[in-house]
Amino acid sequence: MKTFTFLCLSIGFFWAQTTRLQAQTFSLESVKSYPFPTELTSSAKGSRIAWAFAEQGKRNVYVAEGPDFTPRKLTNYTDDDGQEITSLSISDDGKWVVYVRGGDHGSNWDDELPVNTMSSSISPKVQIWSVPFTGGEPKAIAEGDAPVISPKSDRIAFIKSGQVWISPTDGSSAAKALFSARGTNSSIEWSPDGSKLAFVCDRRDHALIGVFADEKTPISWIAPSFSKDDSPHWSPDGKRLVFVRTPGTGGAPDSILVRRHRPWSIWTADVASGTASQRWQAPKTLAGSVPTTHGGFNLHWAANDRIVYLSYEDGWPHLYSMPSSGGAPLLLTTAPFMAEHITLSHDRKWLLFSGNVGMDNALDIDRRHVVRVPVDKAAMEVLTPGAGLEWMPVVTGDGATIAMISATAQRPPLPAVRPFTTGAIKVLAQNLIPASFPQNQLVTPKQITFRSPDGMTVHGQLFEQAGGPAKKPAIIYVHGGPPRQMLLGWNYSDYYANSYALNQYLASLGFVVVSVNYRLGIGYGFKFHQPDNGGALGASEYQDVRAAGVWLSEQPQVDASRIGIYGGSYGGYLTALALARDSKLFAAGVDIHGVHDWSQQRGGGGEASTGRFEKIPDLEIANKLVYQSSPISSVSSWTSPVLIIHGDDDRNVRFNQSTDLVRRLEKQGVPMETLVIVDDTHHWMKHTNALKMGNATGDYFKRKLMKPRQ
Repeated sequence: MKTFTFLCLSIGFFWAQTTRLQAQTFSLESVKSYPFPTELTSSAKGSRIAWAFAEQGKRNVYVAEGPDFTPRKLTNYTDDDGQEITSLSISDDGKWVVYVRGGDHGSNWDDELPVNTMSSSISPKVQIWSVPFTGGEPKAIAEGDAPVISPKSDRIAFIKSGQVWISPTDGSSAAKALFSARGTNSSIEWSPDGSKLAFVCDRRDHALIGVFADEKTPISWIAPSFSKDDSPHWSPDGKRLVFVRTPGTGGAPDSILVRRHRPWSIWTADVASGTASQRWQAPKTLAGSVPTTHGGFNLHWAANDRIVYLSYEDGWPHLYSMPSSGGAPLLLTTAPFMAEHITLSHDRKWLLFSGNVGMDNALDIDRRHVVRVPVDKAAMEVLTPGAGLEWMPVVTGDGATIAMISATAQRPPLPAVRPFTTGAIKVLAQNLIPASFPQNQLVTPKQITFRSPDGMTVHGQLFEQAGGPAKKPAIIYVHGGPPRQMLLGWNYSDYYANSYALNQYLASLGFVVVSVNYRLGIGYGFKFHQPDNGGALGASEYQDVRAAGVWLSEQPQVDASRIGIYGGSYGGYLTALALARDSKLFAAGVDIHGVHDWSQQRGGGGEASTGRFEKIPDLEIANKLVYQSSPISSVSSWTSPVLIIHGDDDRNVRFNQSTDLVRRLEKQGVPMETLVIVDDTHHWMKHTNALKMGNATGDYFKRKLMKPRQ
């Protein structure tokens, strides 16, 4: 009787604690109901801006105009159909809004192919559309991608099947091929007067800069070489071009395991003669290699006849400026922080960007704020300091206003404006946040730091609701990328905004959640972003993930026997690696479209089968290391239960990565559940599919971790 009474009291106490804890919960549907803005842009004249909004999967274009900047819905797509909006732009005269609808432009391959999340018998198209800024019915211009409106606002050049096409902006006549150039053409750039078009023609082992004038004039090739030329930009007078040159493909097979400098240089060319001269060469160091953060080179021809660009050479992705004739570059951004989402003002006098810098540097390294700097002087200003987050700034054509995306730890991202000179931020479209959104119930994540076994300092964010039992279950979240950074608030990527919402939801259920920013990620300098022995050549970043799990296990409020782990993409890879190597530390996991065999994802071994007499000197050693860095190499020690989720139109991580792992885990006898989401991609283009994934993750962890282990 005493035993029965004690058991009843224990069960009653557990359910009382669980009920009291879950009284603070909200549904994933409610926390995922926020509108998410992307594609913010401005016209070259006046004060007109436009952006795209995803409202529970229904994606539309919105516009606003100064001085009031009252948002106005310009399109009326009413279905959660997975059709994204990209390449949003406003014509220079402000009269037209142009965009692409369809495709998956965050993918690694086939981004220009249609996405059919509805499994419709008639596949959607990837199309270019135009609509008057003042309102009207959008008009389909043509199937194609990457549209660029002429400075005269009358024509749109775009890419279709690797060739350049042209159409009237108003769609008054059918689009047609502008010219034919052998190879795959991209990076269209109109001359300032709209009379010429510069472009990149990729011919596989080399790439050329071409200039098209008219149908009667042959294409002019700018200083053709055995190199790969990229990123052409016109001088303000339209007589010259600046571009980047990198080595062409070829040379004797070299070591895979030895890290080496990836050279690049900046050239300017006289368009009339086609001759070019090198103006700057990157330092021959690892940090001086081709930059790998947002926007790459971020090359522009600015005012005062200056060239601006981004380089990682001093250990941080910083902005530089130099005379177009060459000479010593001027470092424009000097603090230890990164610059991304970089734009040049329409008058070419200012660079605006988002940076992890502000008044409180200890915390701002895990935030984003809007920063500006003149193109010819190291006089940087942080325009939006504080506890919020701001990114993707653009200047209106009249130079009076800066538009941006703004968020906090609780309020989801929304477009915002502030005067260019000085003044407060005005947040737009707050009325579009649904009444059901649990803004006041979201926690403010806390910054944490810890050290990995090799001494690397690692940042993370801790999500935890107050109260609850003395010992709580916990979860490690591992972002994908890997060149990403989770922040102390909503993320600027829709994919990682999903993750932020899911982490808030898991915290509301009573889990202690840690989001870990492991090495290979951005925001903490070159040595962190490009570490030794990372990825498929050693997985050194896994020790950061494991260290996060150990840190959690040592917290007094955490039950060390109930720590789970989840992540998507590269985060799925590290989740699988954690479960395979450390099932004693991680009690359960959710592996979302992760990589499990690097040799299959990368097509490894191809060099060995080319039939060349010359061989890669360390290929055998590298292949072994690739295998050892893959979760499949440690399946024999995998015992923790796992949920595996994958969309079968994934264009970033091949679906067979999960098919293969499922077969291996079945043979191993590992407790496993699976969820296949048919006809969606890596990015959960359909809102209801993102909910399906998130609810499956939350439900799995509730079943596996919420109840104390016996």
